[in-house]
Amino acid sequence: MKIYTKRGDRGETTLFGGEKVRKDDFRVETYGTLDEAASILGLARAMADSSMIKNIIKKLQKDIYKLNAELASTPNKKERLPERITKKNVIAVEKIIDCLDQRFYMKKDFVLSGSTSLSAVLDMARTVVRRAERRAVTLNQKERLRGEILEYLNRLSDLLYILARFVDQEEVVRTVKEKVLNEISLHKTTPQRLELGLSEVKKILQTAENKAKAIGVSMVISVVDKGGNLIALYRMDGSLLASIDISINKAFTAVSLKMPTHVLAKHAQPGEALYGIDSTNNGRIVVFGGGIPLEVKGDVVGGIGVSGGSVEQDIAVAEAGVKIFQEIIKGS
Repeated sequence: MKIYTKRGDRGETTLFGGEKVRKDDFRVETYGTLDEAASILGLARAMADSSMIKNIIKKLQKDIYKLNAELASTPNKKERLPERITKKNVIAVEKIIDCLDQRFYMKKDFVLSGSTSLSAVLDMARTVVRRAERRAVTLNQKERLRGEILEYLNRLSDLLYILARFVDQEEVVRTVKEKVLNEISLHKTTPQRLELGLSEVKKILQTAENKAKAIGVSMVISVVDKGGNLIALYRMDGSLLASIDISINKAFTAVSLKMPTHVLAKHAQPGEALYGIDSTNNGRIVVFGGGIPLEVKGDVVGGIGVSGGSVEQDIAVAEAGVKIFQEIIKGS
């Protein structure tokens, strides 16, 4: 069977039902644009590792084929279609959106597409669906479409948006897990690690306080153990109430991610690998400077968090605490 028929050489195509229309007819434009979206979704499905994501995309592709079958049919043919998009399909898409929405925190910031390859392809599919929706609205002025078609197209673009953001969030979690596992692998043969004792913590706090006084800023200084649990907190007179939680969470972040928070800040910018990480861990992750891990021979045994001044001032006070800790370790 030959793939070419030559029947479309004059710029016409035949609808299901026998009616011939121009290939730039709004009906053809609408289902052609949706066919483009379905193809892009095919690329996204091939790229996805998650079976859940693959199944969602496959369902959407099948729905688009139902839409296209109706859009490409003459009125007498539509009634005989075995399946059409109904209110149930609209509700099914809404349920997927609600399910994904419950699994992560949706930031309301402007999103720059391209954090991951898969989310970029999903964003591309979303913009094509939006174009198909605009074509359908124009077509609806010429020949009335069923309301469910316009509803479904609107929900479909919403789902693709949140699906792309969910993929970005999953990549952040995967990256962090991979980093932690790599750290564990690197240090699993290390001899017994030093526990951070209260005597060392008192010296850290005192030195950090002295630095804060020297620069003339009232600070809150926290030290946590290697599990992120608070060992001690020092609140200077006149320090901000909000700085209590911030300092603790800076120390927690430094320990849990095994990096200074000012380093994390660079990787958490829009478009970077860890963008969105501050919405994980019930909001405890802090992505600005002032939190630094306390290490012994590469092992993180605790963390210091400082809050109350500018980012540069917080970092300077935290570094003073880290410096005295390293001097204590060298002398032990």
